[in-house]
Amino acid sequence: MKRTILLIATNIAIMVVLGIFVSVFGLNRFITANGLNLPMLLMFAAVLGFGGAFISLAISKWMAKMSTGAQVIAQPRNEDERWLFDTVAKLAQRAQIAMPEVAIYEGEPNAFATGPSKNNSLVAVSTGLLYSMTHREIEAVLAHEVAHIKNGDMVTMTLIQGVVNTFVFFIARVVGYLVDSFLRRDEQESSGPGIGYTITVIVCDIVFGILASVIVMYFSRQREFRADAGAAQLMGETAPMIDALRRLGGMEPNSLPSNMAAAGISAKSGWLSLFSSHPAMEERIAALQAMR
Repeated sequence: MKRTILLIATNIAIMVVLGIFVSVFGLNRFITANGLNLPMLLMFAAVLGFGGAFISLAISKWMAKMSTGAQVIAQPRNEDERWLFDTVAKLAQRAQIAMPEVAIYEGEPNAFATGPSKNNSLVAVSTGLLYSMTHREIEAVLAHEVAHIKNGDMVTMTLIQGVVNTFVFFIARVVGYLVDSFLRRDEQESSGPGIGYTITVIVCDIVFGILASVIVMYFSRQREFRADAGAAQLMGETAPMIDALRRLGGMEPNSLPSNMAAAGISAKSGWLSLFSSHPAMEERIAALQAMR
Protein backbone atom coordinates (compact mmCIF):
# COMPACT_ATOMS: atom_id res chain seq x y z
CA MET A 1 0.00 0.00 0.00
CA LYS A 2 2.77 2.43 1.01
CA ARG A 3 4.72 1.79 -2.18
CA THR A 4 1.67 2.39 -4.40
CA ILE A 5 0.67 5.59 -2.58
CA LEU A 6 4.21 6.98 -2.83
CA LEU A 7 4.40 6.20 -6.55
CA ILE A 8 1.11 7.94 -7.31
CA ALA A 9 1.81 10.83 -4.96
CA THR A 10 5.22 11.52 -6.51
CA ASN A 11 3.86 11.89 -10.03
CA ILE A 12 0.93 14.02 -8.85
CA ALA A 13 3.26 16.22 -6.82
CA ILE A 14 5.41 16.86 -9.89
CA MET A 15 2.36 17.89 -11.91
CA VAL A 16 1.00 20.15 -9.18
CA VAL A 17 4.36 21.86 -8.62
CA LEU A 18 4.82 22.45 -12.36
CA GLY A 19 1.28 23.78 -12.61
CA ILE A 20 1.80 26.23 -9.74
CA PHE A 21 5.16 27.28 -11.19
CA VAL A 22 3.72 28.28 -14.57
CA SER A 23 0.82 30.10 -12.90
CA VAL A 24 3.06 32.09 -10.55
CA PHE A 25 5.41 33.14 -13.36
CA GLY A 26 2.60 33.95 -15.78
CA LEU A 27 3.42 31.24 -18.28
CA ASN A 28 -0.22 30.33 -18.82
CA ARG A 29 -0.43 32.31 -22.07
CA PHE A 30 -3.09 29.94 -23.36
CA ILE A 31 -5.69 32.01 -21.46
CA THR A 32 -6.55 34.99 -23.67
CA ALA A 33 -9.15 37.75 -23.59
CA ASN A 34 -11.24 35.67 -25.99
CA GLY A 35 -11.07 32.52 -23.89
CA LEU A 36 -8.89 29.43 -23.99
CA ASN A 37 -6.49 28.95 -26.87
CA LEU A 38 -6.87 25.16 -27.01
CA PRO A 39 -4.02 24.41 -29.48
CA MET A 40 -1.62 26.46 -27.35
CA LEU A 41 -2.92 24.77 -24.18
CA LEU A 42 -2.35 21.34 -25.72
CA MET A 43 1.20 22.31 -26.68
CA PHE A 44 1.79 23.66 -23.17
CA ALA A 45 0.42 20.46 -21.61
CA ALA A 46 2.60 18.28 -23.85
CA VAL A 47 5.76 20.21 -22.99
CA LEU A 48 5.11 19.87 -19.26
CA GLY A 49 3.81 16.30 -19.46
CA PHE A 50 6.64 14.89 -21.55
CA GLY A 51 9.28 17.23 -20.14
CA GLY A 52 8.82 16.02 -16.58
CA ALA A 53 8.67 12.37 -17.67
CA PHE A 54 11.90 12.56 -19.69
CA ILE A 55 13.75 14.47 -16.98
CA SER A 56 12.86 11.65 -14.59
CA LEU A 57 14.10 9.10 -17.13
CA ALA A 58 17.38 10.96 -17.68
CA ILE A 59 18.23 10.96 -13.98
CA SER A 60 16.67 7.56 -13.21
CA LYS A 61 19.95 5.76 -12.48
CA TRP A 62 21.17 8.52 -10.21
CA MET A 63 17.84 8.64 -8.38
CA ALA A 64 17.85 4.85 -7.97
CA LYS A 65 21.31 4.84 -6.42
CA MET A 66 20.53 7.73 -4.10
CA SER A 67 17.13 6.48 -2.96
CA THR A 68 18.14 2.88 -2.30
CA GLY A 69 21.76 3.40 -1.29
CA ALA A 70 22.73 0.90 -3.98
CA GLN A 71 26.45 0.27 -4.31
CA VAL A 72 27.64 -0.35 -7.85
CA ILE A 73 30.02 -3.30 -8.24
CA ALA A 74 33.03 -1.73 -9.92
CA GLN A 75 35.31 -4.57 -8.85
CA PRO A 76 33.77 -7.70 -7.25
CA ARG A 77 35.00 -8.06 -3.66
CA ASN A 78 33.81 -11.59 -2.95
CA GLU A 79 32.39 -14.71 -4.61
CA ASP A 80 28.77 -13.51 -4.34
CA GLU A 81 29.53 -10.25 -6.11
CA ARG A 82 31.62 -12.07 -8.74
CA TRP A 83 28.78 -14.50 -9.44
CA LEU A 84 26.22 -11.68 -9.61
CA PHE A 85 28.37 -9.58 -11.96
CA ASP A 86 29.20 -12.51 -14.24
CA THR A 87 25.57 -13.66 -14.38
CA VAL A 88 24.32 -10.22 -15.45
CA ALA A 89 27.11 -10.06 -18.04
CA LYS A 90 26.09 -13.45 -19.43
CA LEU A 91 22.41 -12.48 -19.63
CA ALA A 92 23.21 -9.10 -21.21
CA GLN A 93 25.27 -10.84 -23.88
CA ARG A 94 22.39 -13.21 -24.64
CA ALA A 95 19.98 -10.27 -24.82
CA GLN A 96 22.42 -8.39 -27.07
CA ILE A 97 22.49 -5.26 -24.95
CA ALA A 98 25.36 -3.31 -23.43
CA MET A 99 26.53 -4.47 -20.01
CA PRO A 100 24.38 -2.74 -17.36
CA GLU A 101 25.83 -1.41 -14.14
CA VAL A 102 25.28 -3.99 -11.39
CA ALA A 103 24.52 -2.89 -7.85
CA ILE A 104 23.55 -4.29 -4.46
CA TYR A 105 21.47 -2.51 -1.84
CA GLU A 106 20.40 -3.36 1.70
CA GLY A 107 16.78 -4.47 1.97
CA GLU A 108 14.18 -7.19 1.90
CA PRO A 109 13.78 -9.39 -1.25
CA ASN A 110 13.44 -7.25 -4.37
CA ALA A 111 15.26 -6.22 -7.53
CA PHE A 112 14.85 -3.58 -10.22
CA ALA A 113 16.21 -2.32 -13.51
CA THR A 114 16.34 1.29 -14.62
CA GLY A 115 18.20 3.68 -16.90
CA PRO A 116 17.56 6.01 -19.84
CA SER A 117 18.37 3.47 -22.58
CA LYS A 118 19.28 -0.14 -23.39
CA ASN A 119 22.94 0.81 -23.46
CA ASN A 120 22.87 2.93 -20.29
CA SER A 121 21.12 0.91 -17.61
CA LEU A 122 21.35 -0.41 -14.07
CA VAL A 123 20.36 -3.73 -12.51
CA ALA A 124 20.13 -3.69 -8.71
CA VAL A 125 19.49 -6.58 -6.34
CA SER A 126 18.70 -6.40 -2.63
CA THR A 127 20.71 -8.32 -0.06
CA GLY A 128 17.47 -9.93 1.06
CA LEU A 129 16.96 -11.47 -2.37
CA LEU A 130 20.61 -12.32 -2.89
CA TYR A 131 20.92 -14.28 0.35
CA SER A 132 17.49 -15.94 0.53
CA MET A 133 17.14 -17.50 -2.94
CA THR A 134 19.05 -20.11 -4.88
CA HIS A 135 21.40 -19.09 -7.67
CA ARG A 136 18.96 -20.54 -10.20
CA GLU A 137 16.10 -18.41 -8.84
CA ILE A 138 18.26 -15.28 -8.62
CA GLU A 139 19.39 -15.79 -12.20
CA ALA A 140 15.73 -15.92 -13.26
CA VAL A 141 15.06 -12.63 -11.47
CA LEU A 142 18.12 -11.09 -13.13
CA ALA A 143 16.93 -12.39 -16.52
CA HIS A 144 13.57 -10.71 -15.85
CA GLU A 145 15.29 -7.36 -15.20
CA VAL A 146 17.56 -7.74 -18.24
CA ALA A 147 14.44 -8.49 -20.32
CA HIS A 148 12.99 -5.16 -19.13
CA ILE A 149 16.08 -3.42 -20.48
CA LYS A 150 16.04 -5.36 -23.75
CA ASN A 151 12.36 -4.51 -24.27
CA GLY A 152 13.03 -0.80 -23.72
CA ASP A 153 10.45 -0.72 -20.94
CA MET A 154 11.89 2.35 -19.23
CA VAL A 155 11.43 4.46 -22.36
CA THR A 156 8.03 2.92 -23.09
CA MET A 157 6.72 3.74 -19.63
CA THR A 158 8.14 7.27 -19.91
CA LEU A 159 6.23 7.83 -23.16
CA ILE A 160 3.01 6.46 -21.65
CA GLN A 161 3.43 8.64 -18.57
CA GLY A 162 4.09 11.64 -20.80
CA VAL A 163 0.90 11.09 -22.79
CA VAL A 164 -1.17 10.59 -19.64
CA ASN A 165 0.33 13.65 -17.96
CA THR A 166 -0.41 15.71 -21.07
CA PHE A 167 -4.11 14.89 -20.94
CA VAL A 168 -4.23 15.47 -17.18
CA PHE A 169 -2.68 18.94 -17.60
CA PHE A 170 -4.98 19.74 -20.53
CA ILE A 171 -8.29 18.59 -19.01
CA ALA A 172 -7.53 20.06 -15.58
CA ARG A 173 -7.00 23.52 -17.07
CA VAL A 174 -10.09 23.34 -19.25
CA VAL A 175 -12.16 22.43 -16.18
CA GLY A 176 -10.42 25.14 -14.16
CA TYR A 177 -11.22 27.75 -16.78
CA LEU A 178 -14.89 26.71 -16.97
CA VAL A 179 -15.29 26.77 -13.19
CA ASP A 180 -13.55 30.14 -12.92
CA SER A 181 -15.69 31.58 -15.72
CA PHE A 182 -18.85 30.41 -13.94
CA LEU A 183 -17.77 31.90 -10.60
CA ARG A 184 -16.90 35.23 -12.23
CA ARG A 185 -19.79 35.39 -14.67
CA ASP A 186 -21.15 38.66 -13.19
CA GLU A 187 -17.86 40.54 -13.38
CA GLN A 188 -17.66 43.13 -16.14
CA GLU A 189 -13.91 42.98 -16.62
CA SER A 190 -11.37 40.31 -15.92
CA SER A 191 -7.61 40.74 -15.71
CA GLY A 192 -6.96 37.02 -15.89
CA PRO A 193 -7.84 33.78 -14.15
CA GLY A 194 -8.97 34.10 -10.54
CA ILE A 195 -8.47 32.04 -7.42
CA GLY A 196 -11.23 29.68 -8.56
CA TYR A 197 -9.09 28.67 -11.55
CA THR A 198 -5.99 28.02 -9.46
CA ILE A 199 -7.77 25.94 -6.81
CA THR A 200 -9.76 23.96 -9.38
CA VAL A 201 -6.65 23.18 -11.42
CA ILE A 202 -4.74 21.95 -8.37
CA VAL A 203 -7.66 19.75 -7.27
CA CYS A 204 -8.14 18.41 -10.82
CA ASP A 205 -4.41 17.71 -11.21
CA ILE A 206 -4.61 15.55 -8.08
CA VAL A 207 -7.90 13.78 -8.87
CA PHE A 208 -7.16 13.22 -12.57
CA GLY A 209 -3.60 12.20 -11.69
CA ILE A 210 -4.93 9.44 -9.43
CA LEU A 211 -7.36 8.24 -12.10
CA ALA A 212 -4.66 8.39 -14.78
CA SER A 213 -2.32 6.29 -12.65
CA VAL A 214 -4.71 3.37 -13.16
CA ILE A 215 -3.98 3.56 -16.91
CA VAL A 216 -0.21 3.77 -16.40
CA MET A 217 -0.23 0.85 -13.97
CA TYR A 218 -2.24 -1.25 -16.44
CA PHE A 219 0.51 -0.88 -19.04
CA SER A 220 3.12 -1.54 -16.35
CA ARG A 221 1.45 -4.86 -15.51
CA GLN A 222 1.45 -5.87 -19.18
CA ARG A 223 5.18 -5.25 -19.45
CA GLU A 224 5.74 -7.56 -16.48
CA PHE A 225 4.24 -10.48 -18.40
CA ARG A 226 6.55 -9.65 -21.31
CA ALA A 227 9.58 -9.49 -19.01
CA ASP A 228 8.66 -12.86 -17.45
CA ALA A 229 8.43 -14.37 -20.93
CA GLY A 230 11.71 -12.69 -21.86
CA ALA A 231 13.38 -14.20 -18.80
CA ALA A 232 12.18 -17.66 -19.82
CA GLN A 233 13.61 -17.15 -23.31
CA LEU A 234 16.96 -15.96 -21.97
CA MET A 235 17.21 -18.98 -19.69
CA GLY A 236 15.81 -21.45 -22.22
CA GLU A 237 13.02 -22.66 -19.92
CA THR A 238 10.14 -21.37 -17.80
CA ALA A 239 10.79 -23.38 -14.63
CA PRO A 240 13.40 -21.05 -13.02
CA MET A 241 11.16 -17.99 -13.37
CA ILE A 242 8.17 -19.90 -12.02
CA ASP A 243 10.23 -21.09 -9.05
CA ALA A 244 11.46 -17.55 -8.40
CA LEU A 245 7.93 -16.14 -8.47
CA ARG A 246 6.70 -18.85 -6.14
CA ARG A 247 9.54 -18.09 -3.73
CA LEU A 248 8.83 -14.35 -3.88
CA GLY A 249 5.12 -15.02 -3.41
CA GLY A 250 5.90 -16.60 -0.07
CA MET A 251 8.01 -13.64 1.06
CA GLU A 252 7.11 -10.10 2.02
CA PRO A 253 9.15 -7.84 -0.29
CA ASN A 254 9.88 -4.48 1.25
CA SER A 255 8.69 -1.29 -0.41
CA LEU A 256 11.00 0.29 -2.93
CA PRO A 257 11.27 4.09 -3.00
CA SER A 258 8.49 5.68 -5.04
CA ASN A 259 10.63 6.37 -8.10
CA MET A 260 11.62 2.70 -8.31
CA ALA A 261 8.33 1.02 -7.42
CA ALA A 262 7.32 0.27 -11.00
CA ALA A 263 10.73 -1.25 -11.72
CA GLY A 264 10.74 -3.83 -8.94
CA ILE A 265 9.59 -7.43 -9.08
CA SER A 266 7.08 -7.64 -6.22
CA ALA A 267 3.29 -7.28 -6.57
CA LYS A 268 0.06 -6.32 -4.84
CA SER A 269 -3.26 -8.13 -4.93
CA GLY A 270 -6.95 -7.39 -4.29
CA TRP A 271 -8.48 -4.04 -5.20
CA LEU A 272 -5.03 -2.46 -4.95
CA SER A 273 -4.13 -4.38 -8.09
CA LEU A 274 -5.65 -1.49 -10.10
CA PHE A 275 -2.90 0.74 -8.72
CA SER A 276 -0.22 -1.95 -8.72
CA SER A 277 2.69 -1.86 -11.14
CA HIS A 278 2.85 -5.69 -11.08
CA PRO A 279 0.27 -8.43 -11.63
CA ALA A 280 -0.45 -10.96 -8.90
CA MET A 281 2.12 -13.74 -8.66
CA GLU A 282 -0.55 -16.33 -9.49
CA GLU A 283 -1.36 -14.60 -12.78
CA ARG A 284 2.30 -14.39 -13.75
CA ILE A 285 2.91 -18.05 -12.95
CA ALA A 286 -0.18 -19.08 -14.94
CA ALA A 287 1.04 -17.07 -17.95
CA LEU A 288 4.44 -18.78 -17.81
CA GLN A 289 2.86 -22.22 -17.46
CA ALA A 290 0.79 -21.50 -20.57
CA MET A 291 4.04 -20.99 -22.53
CA ARG A 292 5.12 -24.60 -22.01
